[in-house]
This record gives sequence, C-alpha cells and structure tokens, in this order.
Amino acid sequence: MQKTMLKRLGGAAVALAVLMAGSLLFPLYLQDVVYRVVMLCGIAIIMAVSLNLINGFTGQFSIGHAGFQAVGAYVAAALTVYGHNRLFSFIPKNGDFSSPLYSLLSGGPVMLLSMLVGGLAAAGIGYLVGLPSLRLRGDYLAIVTLGFGEIIRVVVENLDVVGGPRGFSGDLNSGVQVPALTNFFWVYGTVLVVILVSRNLRFSVHGLSYLSVREDEIAAQAMGINTTTVKVKAFVLGAFFAGVAGALFAHYERTILITSFNFVRSFDFVTMVVLGGLGSITGAALAAVVLTALPEVLRYSLGQQANQYRLVVYALALVIMMLVRPQGIFGRGELSPKRFFRKK
Repeated sequence: MQKTMLKRLGGAAVALAVLMAGSLLFPLYLQDVVYRVVMLCGIAIIMAVSLNLINGFTGQFSIGHAGFQAVGAYVAAALTVYGHNRLFSFIPKNGDFSSPLYSLLSGGPVMLLSMLVGGLAAAGIGYLVGLPSLRLRGDYLAIVTLGFGEIIRVVVENLDVVGGPRGFSGDLNSGVQVPALTNFFWVYGTVLVVILVSRNLRFSVHGLSYLSVREDEIAAQAMGINTTTVKVKAFVLGAFFAGVAGALFAHYERTILITSFNFVRSFDFVTMVVLGGLGSITGAALAAVVLTALPEVLRYSLGQQANQYRLVVYALALVIMMLVRPQGIFGRGELSPKRFFRKK
C-alpha cells in the first residue's frame, strides 16, 4: 500500500513539474501559432472526453455539448470581469500579465475559481436539461440537446450584460477586460484530471452501471439499476467538464463570440468521439488532437481558403472510418503502456 501511494505521489510530483515547466517555457520558445494549436488541442481533449462520458459510456446521443461550454465560458468571464473591483482587484484591469510566472501565481486562484463556477453553472444547466430529457432515447434525445444549444444561443444574443451578438471582452464602463489567465498549466492539468476521472469511473463499480445502460438499458433496469439516474449523472458530469473547458477557452481567447459554440462546434465534438471510438478515452483524446490540429495544418499549408473545406475533411474522415473501421480508431479499448512492455 505504501509503495503504491509513493508511486502515485511521485507521479503527481512529476506531472506538476512538467506542467509548471510547460506553462513557463512554451510561451517563450514556441511560435504563437504552434502554441495556440497546443492550447486548443488541450481544450478539445477536455470537451471530447467529457462528451464521451455521455455518448460513449452510457450510449446516449447528445449533439448540443457546445452549449455547456458556452455556459461555462460566459459565466466564468462575467465573474472575472464584474467581480474584478470587489474580488480580483490585484490583477490588471487590462487583463495582461507581464510574465507567465506572474500570470500563474497572481491569476491562479482567480482561474481556479472561475473554472469551478463555470463548471458548476454548466452542471446545473445540464441537470435541468437532463432530468426531463434523458427519459428519451436516440433521435428524440438528439433533438432535445440540439434545441438546448439553440436556446443558449438565443438567450446569450439577447443579454447585453455579456455583449449580446457583439461578443464579450469586458465591461466598457469600468474598463475591465477578460484577463489572460489560461495557460499550459491549467489546460493540461485539467486534461489529466478529466482523463483520470473518466478512467477511474470506467473501471469502478459505479462505472459498470454506466456501461450496463449502454449495452442494454432494459436489462439494466430489470437488474434494479435506475437508468434515468445513471444517465443524468453522466450528463451532469460531462456538462461540468464542458463548463470548465468553456472557462479555459474564455480566458484564452478573451473575446467570446456565441458563434464559437454553435451546432457546427457540437458536431466537431461528436466527430471526435465517434472517430476515436465510442467509449474509448484515449481514442477521444487522440481524435480531438488530430481534428483540432488538422484545420490549422491545412490553413498553414494551403492558405485561408482551405478552412472552408474543414467540414468536408471531417465528413470524408467519418465515411472512410465507417467503411474501414466502423468501431472507431480504438473501438472500446484503451491505449495502455502495458501493451508495449508486455512479455511475449
């Protein structure tokens, strides 16, 4: 037991050191374009793995996941902007920090609080949406989640307090702008947490109830499992992590547009989960990296006009994957280091 605990503490210390080093060195030595891709890949991993909790673990079909990210983004940004004078007056009004270390130390508590509040807000909305709608199945559930995303879009566009259709970058009256709090440490620290939570859930006793609902909901209900409760829990947990990803996205972009969370973006996350393999954590993470970096590679190599073919590439990837490997890249399996060191 002590050896296991020491190994875990050692692993946590190494991960913390790597995250700290990355947050301090990457902005200095990576090109801005490359660093941006690295950050967006991390946020996409969080979104894909959190959606995998719903679509992959419990077998539901949610296509409005970007709506939860929008809730987390706007709530977290509003907290840091409108709460600046009373709570966060120690960070610059213009949101710019003189160095990565100053940003990490001074903005750390603010970032952590905004991630928590954004995640809880998205989880609360997820509960309100999930409780009545998750009694539905298949296409009916997809229609409900799609409608939820459109409701979020319409509500935000009519809220002047968060900029409405113009976007939200700060409070014009006080001059407080959305601070640049997101860095490598917060993004990939959250990636590790989301992956570990998903892995531990999948291979736990509670996770078996999630998988039983996916395999045969009627049989699971006959065995005494409250399938609605299980689906709502997965929905809320996935929404929470999507809200956290929204907070990270808001404090990285610093100007939030509701068009960043439309149906097309939700479709992107569904594509990542399907390509990676429904139920596969590593598959969802790998697909998130590939599908996030691919448009940037196309844009850099072929020019700005290549961006219009992004959805065509996604569609072709789905068609080819469904023909060659319909279960996804990893299917329902996981990529484990033990496979490479297994004795033959």
